Amino acid sequence: MAIDESLWEKCAEFHGHKCGGLAIGFQAANYAKELLDLGFSADEEIVCITENDACGVDAIQVILGCSAGKGNLLFHIRGKQAFSFYNRKSGKSVRLVLNDKPADLPQGGSMDYYLQSEPKDLFTIKEAMPMPKEAKIFRSYKCAKCGETTAENWLRMVDGEFVCLDCITPYDRFNV
Repeated sequence: MAIDESLWEKCAEFHGHKCGGLAIGFQAANYAKELLDLGFSADEEIVCITENDACGVDAIQVILGCSAGKGNLLFHIRGKQAFSFYNRKSGKSVRLVLNDKPADLPQGGSMDYYLQSEPKDLFTIKEAMPMPKEAKIFRSYKCAKCGETTAENWLRMVDGEFVCLDCITPYDRFNV
């Protein structure tokens, strides 16, 4: 399979180097584009839930336009090379789970293996979890303890005041 060299170079430039992990994300993003008829996400038309925070996530950002700031790159950290992709316009989704690489792969040969393999041979297609809701914008309030402004979904009410998660004292019935 021939890869888009200019797109691969763009991913490597964004990531900082070329590696097997980046190649995994490169192939996953391109396979998702093919399976779900995706382009580049200007807003939240495309969503990715990644189950890792490894190198491949950078390729997904470059190729599909998913980012944490836009709210369409979500992390469900499980330590798996697995990615769920969603096309909000069509309602279609797919979860791609990386298959084991060959045991006889030479040391340092992962990147070439991933780039030269067909995506259908690299990933098992599974059903994605339900499509996440669009990102919500929350009001912000100052924490009563540190004074830092915090989004309301990350605050707790303590003695009638908003307190951020960093300042909250954990409740423990055994160490009162």
